[in-house]
Amino acid sequence: MSTYKSDRAFSNYVHQNIAIDKIYKSLDWTEVSFESNYGIHIDIADGVDYVFLKDKKLITVQERFREAKYENYNDFTIRYRRDKNKHKDRHESEFYKLKAQYFIYGIVNGTKTQQTHCTDFLKYAVIDLEKFYEKINSGFIYVEDNNKNYSQIIDDSKLECPIKHNRDGSSSFIPIDITQLITLWGNTMVIAQKGFC
Repeated sequence: MSTYKSDRAFSNYVHQNIAIDKIYKSLDWTEVSFESNYGIHIDIADGVDYVFLKDKKLITVQERFREAKYENYNDFTIRYRRDKNKHKDRHESEFYKLKAQYFIYGIVNGTKTQQTHCTDFLKYAVIDLEKFYEKINSGFIYVEDNNKNYSQIIDDSKLECPIKHNRDGSSSFIPIDITQLITLWGNTMVIAQKGFC
Protein backbone atom coordinates (compact mmCIF):
# COMPACT_ATOMS: atom_id res chain seq x y z
CA MET A 1 0.00 0.00 0.00
CA SER A 2 1.37 3.46 -0.90
CA THR A 3 2.25 5.89 1.90
CA TYR A 4 -0.63 8.17 0.88
CA LYS A 5 -3.17 5.34 0.96
CA SER A 6 -1.76 4.08 4.26
CA ASP A 7 -1.94 7.57 5.80
CA ARG A 8 -5.47 8.09 4.45
CA ALA A 9 -6.63 4.72 5.82
CA PHE A 10 -5.13 5.56 9.22
CA SER A 11 -6.75 9.01 9.29
CA ASN A 12 -10.11 7.59 8.25
CA TYR A 13 -9.90 4.92 10.95
CA VAL A 14 -9.02 7.46 13.68
CA HIS A 15 -11.77 9.82 12.52
CA GLN A 16 -14.49 7.15 12.58
CA ASN A 17 -13.41 5.12 15.60
CA ILE A 18 -11.87 7.66 17.96
CA ALA A 19 -12.37 11.32 16.99
CA ILE A 20 -16.15 11.17 16.55
CA ASP A 21 -16.57 9.87 20.10
CA LYS A 22 -13.66 11.54 21.91
CA ILE A 23 -13.68 15.00 20.29
CA TYR A 24 -16.76 15.80 18.24
CA LYS A 25 -19.41 14.46 20.63
CA SER A 26 -17.99 16.59 23.46
CA LEU A 27 -18.21 19.67 21.19
CA ASP A 28 -21.76 18.69 20.17
CA TRP A 29 -20.75 18.74 16.49
CA THR A 30 -22.70 16.43 14.15
CA GLU A 31 -21.02 15.27 10.95
CA VAL A 32 -22.67 16.24 7.67
CA SER A 33 -22.57 13.74 4.80
CA PHE A 34 -22.11 14.89 1.21
CA GLU A 35 -21.37 13.44 -2.22
CA SER A 36 -17.84 11.99 -2.47
CA ASN A 37 -16.99 14.15 -5.51
CA TYR A 38 -17.80 17.29 -3.53
CA GLY A 39 -15.74 15.98 -0.61
CA ILE A 40 -12.71 15.53 -2.88
CA HIS A 41 -13.22 19.05 -4.26
CA ILE A 42 -13.37 20.84 -0.92
CA ASP A 43 -10.36 18.88 0.35
CA ILE A 44 -8.22 19.85 -2.64
CA ALA A 45 -9.51 23.40 -3.11
CA ASP A 46 -10.12 24.48 0.47
CA GLY A 47 -8.23 22.10 2.77
CA VAL A 48 -11.48 20.83 4.30
CA ASP A 49 -11.68 17.18 5.38
CA TYR A 50 -15.10 17.17 7.09
CA VAL A 51 -18.13 19.35 7.63
CA PHE A 52 -20.12 19.40 10.88
CA LEU A 53 -23.27 21.07 12.12
CA LYS A 54 -23.89 22.76 15.46
CA ASP A 55 -26.82 25.05 16.31
CA LYS A 56 -27.75 25.17 12.58
CA LYS A 57 -24.27 26.45 11.69
CA LEU A 58 -21.84 24.62 9.41
CA ILE A 59 -18.35 23.98 10.77
CA THR A 60 -15.46 23.01 8.49
CA VAL A 61 -12.55 20.92 9.71
CA GLN A 62 -9.07 19.82 8.65
CA GLU A 63 -7.74 16.77 10.53
CA ARG A 64 -4.23 15.45 11.12
CA PHE A 65 -3.51 12.41 13.25
CA ARG A 66 -0.19 10.94 14.39
CA GLU A 67 1.04 7.72 15.95
CA ALA A 68 2.03 7.36 19.62
CA LYS A 69 5.74 7.79 18.79
CA TYR A 70 5.03 11.53 18.37
CA GLU A 71 3.70 11.91 21.92
CA ASN A 72 6.64 14.04 23.09
CA TYR A 73 6.08 16.65 20.37
CA ASN A 74 3.80 19.61 21.03
CA ASP A 75 3.63 21.06 17.54
CA PHE A 76 1.31 20.54 14.62
CA THR A 77 2.49 21.37 11.12
CA ILE A 78 1.00 23.11 8.12
CA ARG A 79 2.44 22.49 4.65
CA TYR A 80 3.95 25.75 3.41
CA ARG A 81 5.42 25.67 -0.12
CA ARG A 82 6.23 23.26 -2.98
CA ASP A 83 8.57 25.46 -5.01
CA LYS A 84 9.94 22.58 -7.11
CA ASN A 85 6.52 21.56 -8.38
CA LYS A 86 6.45 21.98 -12.17
CA HIS A 87 3.03 23.69 -11.92
CA LYS A 88 3.53 27.23 -10.63
CA ASP A 89 -0.04 27.39 -9.37
CA ARG A 90 0.84 24.57 -6.92
CA HIS A 91 3.87 26.28 -5.33
CA GLU A 92 1.77 27.74 -2.54
CA SER A 93 0.60 24.86 -0.35
CA GLU A 94 -1.86 24.28 2.50
CA PHE A 95 -0.81 27.41 4.45
CA TYR A 96 -2.15 29.63 1.65
CA LYS A 97 -5.34 27.74 0.79
CA LEU A 98 -6.55 26.38 4.12
CA LYS A 99 -10.15 27.57 4.51
CA ALA A 100 -11.28 25.13 7.19
CA GLN A 101 -12.47 26.85 10.36
CA TYR A 102 -10.79 24.37 12.71
CA PHE A 103 -7.67 22.22 12.65
CA ILE A 104 -8.00 18.98 14.63
CA TYR A 105 -4.65 17.53 15.64
CA GLY A 106 -4.36 14.29 17.58
CA ILE A 107 -1.81 11.72 18.70
CA VAL A 108 -3.28 8.26 19.26
CA ASN A 109 -2.24 5.46 21.64
CA GLY A 110 -1.00 3.14 18.89
CA THR A 111 0.54 2.81 15.43
CA LYS A 112 -0.55 3.02 11.79
CA THR A 113 0.41 -0.60 11.21
CA GLN A 114 -1.86 -1.77 14.04
CA GLN A 115 -4.51 0.92 13.84
CA THR A 116 -7.26 -1.34 15.19
CA HIS A 117 -5.38 -1.30 18.52
CA CYS A 118 -5.75 2.49 18.69
CA THR A 119 -8.54 3.32 21.13
CA ASP A 120 -7.92 6.84 22.42
CA PHE A 121 -5.93 10.03 22.06
CA LEU A 122 -2.82 10.61 24.13
CA LYS A 123 -3.12 14.26 23.06
CA TYR A 124 -5.46 16.27 20.91
CA ALA A 125 -6.17 19.92 20.18
CA VAL A 126 -8.94 21.77 18.39
CA ILE A 127 -7.39 24.92 16.94
CA ASP A 128 -9.50 27.82 15.73
CA LEU A 129 -7.96 28.56 12.32
CA GLU A 130 -9.93 31.77 11.88
CA LYS A 131 -8.27 33.12 15.03
CA PHE A 132 -4.92 31.69 13.89
CA TYR A 133 -5.07 33.53 10.56
CA GLU A 134 -6.27 36.71 12.29
CA LYS A 135 -3.05 36.61 14.34
CA ILE A 136 -1.03 36.09 11.15
CA ASN A 137 -2.75 39.02 9.43
CA SER A 138 -2.12 41.26 12.44
CA GLY A 139 1.55 40.19 12.74
CA PHE A 140 1.23 38.36 16.07
CA ILE A 141 2.07 35.07 14.35
CA TYR A 142 4.69 35.27 11.62
CA VAL A 143 6.78 32.92 9.50
CA GLU A 144 10.56 33.31 9.50
CA ASP A 145 13.10 31.26 7.51
CA ASN A 146 15.53 31.21 10.45
CA ASN A 147 17.00 27.67 10.42
CA LYS A 148 15.30 26.89 13.73
CA ASN A 149 13.36 23.72 14.44
CA TYR A 150 10.57 25.01 16.65
CA SER A 151 8.27 27.99 16.98
CA GLN A 152 9.05 30.40 19.79
CA ILE A 153 7.35 33.16 21.74
CA ILE A 154 8.89 36.57 21.09
CA ASP A 155 8.44 39.59 23.42
CA ASP A 156 5.76 37.72 25.41
CA SER A 157 3.19 38.50 22.72
CA LYS A 158 4.19 37.09 19.33
CA LEU A 159 4.78 33.63 17.89
CA GLU A 160 7.62 33.13 15.40
CA CYS A 161 7.24 29.99 13.27
CA PRO A 162 10.22 28.67 11.29
CA ILE A 163 10.12 27.24 7.79
CA LYS A 164 11.26 23.61 7.77
CA HIS A 165 12.34 22.03 4.49
CA ASN A 166 11.76 18.35 3.77
CA ARG A 167 15.00 16.47 3.15
CA ASP A 168 14.11 15.62 -0.44
CA GLY A 169 13.54 19.33 -1.20
CA SER A 170 10.02 18.68 -2.46
CA SER A 171 8.25 20.95 -0.02
CA SER A 172 8.39 22.90 3.20
CA PHE A 173 6.18 23.24 6.27
CA ILE A 174 5.84 25.33 9.40
CA PRO A 175 5.65 23.87 12.92
CA ILE A 176 3.37 25.58 15.45
CA ASP A 177 3.68 24.66 19.13
CA ILE A 178 0.21 24.13 20.59
CA THR A 179 1.35 24.86 24.17
CA GLN A 180 2.64 28.24 22.96
CA LEU A 181 -0.72 29.02 21.34
CA ILE A 182 -2.37 28.21 24.68
CA THR A 183 0.15 30.35 26.59
CA LEU A 184 -0.46 33.37 24.35
CA TRP A 185 -4.18 33.09 23.57
CA GLY A 186 -5.67 30.39 25.80
CA ASN A 187 -8.99 28.83 24.86
CA THR A 188 -9.79 31.55 22.34
CA MET A 189 -7.29 29.88 19.99
CA VAL A 190 -7.28 26.27 21.26
CA ILE A 191 -10.93 25.69 22.07
CA ALA A 192 -10.47 22.13 23.38
CA GLN A 193 -7.46 19.99 24.16
CA LYS A 194 -6.08 17.03 26.03
CA GLY A 195 -2.47 16.53 27.10
CA PHE A 196 -0.97 19.83 25.97
CA CYS A 197 -0.87 21.59 29.35
